[in-house]
Amino acid sequence: MIILILLGAGAYVGWNIGANDAANCVGTTVGCGLISYKRAVILVSVFVIAGSLVDGDHVMKTIGKGIVSQQLDYLAIFVALLCSGGFVTLATFYRIPTSTSQAIVGGVLGIGLATGAQIQYSKLIIIAESWILCPILVMGLAYGLYFLLTMFIKRLRVGTLLVQNALGWLAVMSACYVSYSMGANNAGNAVGPIANLGIVHPQILLGIGGVSIAIGALTYGKKVADTVGKGITPLDIPGAFVAQMSSAFGMHLFSILGIPVSTSSAIVGAVVGVGLVKGAKSISKKTILTILVGWVLTPSLAAVTAFFLYKFLKGFFI
Repeated sequence: MIILILLGAGAYVGWNIGANDAANCVGTTVGCGLISYKRAVILVSVFVIAGSLVDGDHVMKTIGKGIVSQQLDYLAIFVALLCSGGFVTLATFYRIPTSTSQAIVGGVLGIGLATGAQIQYSKLIIIAESWILCPILVMGLAYGLYFLLTMFIKRLRVGTLLVQNALGWLAVMSACYVSYSMGANNAGNAVGPIANLGIVHPQILLGIGGVSIAIGALTYGKKVADTVGKGITPLDIPGAFVAQMSSAFGMHLFSILGIPVSTSSAIVGAVVGVGLVKGAKSISKKTILTILVGWVLTPSLAAVTAFFLYKFLKGFFI
């Protein structure tokens, strides 16, 4: 029964990831009017599950025992999952693309401090540095790619319609790549704390993580998609393609390295990079500021809440 409750909590985190981060996969494609949200989210579901099963184990190991090296008790894992999922639910309700990676890392850190477990601070520093490096890397890549692509399109002598159709297909394919990368990087966030116990087969955990992310995208992902696709800067089809390819590359790279990065920061960084080519005035500074505040508060509040909630529940049950 305890294991089923923990798996349910992991599925809840996965649902939150899908609800908040589906926008990072298809928000730009939907925002530029290239594909309907219903069709886009079906693609997300398929490729998220594939990414979870094929490449999700790297991040799962980091979340499982890379931050807190020793085995945690059942209550600690449940509280870490509950707190991280709760903050993402709140952000999704207010249409803010937050970081599920930051939420779960904050939750695990808070639990580690509450239990007095040994915390791998060197690994935490690497993860925190990647949260800064990833959006900057992706923003620079998106800026360069979009600048070159717009110059290339202007010099083409073929029909504009043909170019738009080709880029449209590329944008849809890049959305599939983003979805794959999101599954690879985020399934481990959902079930990593459960992997700390070492009693459920990793592929089963990754399957649960991938499916729950897909369900979240299907049931509650449209709200944040509007913020990513339209709220930061207006996107055309080339912009959507570049933003998705850049963010997917960044996420996939860090997934292979086993570092849980923010899917939201990757796509937001890419969209900002595209917006900078158009001019800084095209970027909604209010939306960017709201997102940045959410990124800072999410891991901090998740850690503090997990710490005090665990202390309270532990004392109550004792």
